[in-house]
Amino acid sequence: MKPAVIIVDMLEGNYSKERKGDREDEKIIPLVRDTLKKCRALSIPVIFACDSFLEKDFIFKGRMKPHAIRGTEGTKPLSDLEPETTDIILDKRRFSAFFKTDLDQTLRTLDIDTVAVCGINTHFCVLATAFDALCNDFYTIILEDMSAAFKKEIHEHFVDAYRNSAIYPLLRVMKAKEFLKEASGDSANE
Repeated sequence: MKPAVIIVDMLEGNYSKERKGDREDEKIIPLVRDTLKKCRALSIPVIFACDSFLEKDFIFKGRMKPHAIRGTEGTKPLSDLEPETTDIILDKRRFSAFFKTDLDQTLRTLDIDTVAVCGINTHFCVLATAFDALCNDFYTIILEDMSAAFKKEIHEHFVDAYRNSAIYPLLRVMKAKEFLKEASGDSANE
């Protein structure tokens, strides 16, 4: 396995400055931060896929309120995740980190064969990115404990739907600890 980790939409603009840690998307921050540190130590590329919309973007013609406007602080990776200069920052205009970006080419340049996806929201951007990774012929992992939706039940419903799908093992659902163990080559029985 030659993996990369894609963190979807964990942006300054999607989190308030005064976090209490009680929202589902806030609860995953410490685990994402700590796992990214371990990934970097294992030389696993870290890619932040960041919403970056235009003010009058088509996407805002529905119920979605304008956010993550290109050129603002709201499009930057969440500072709590301690992004490093070696990380890749990828602007995206739609749900999937693959749609109309150079992510596919970037991953192939890095010789990546497996994409581990996490972030917010499980049922939209995380899932869209995971499906597009699979459709671009990458083994794909949804990191369930590093992803969240605004309601825990929504997250669990979508993750459970793919836990034992017909496309296993091309698409898998894993916890961060399992992923790190496999990625480090320590997949022998404990």
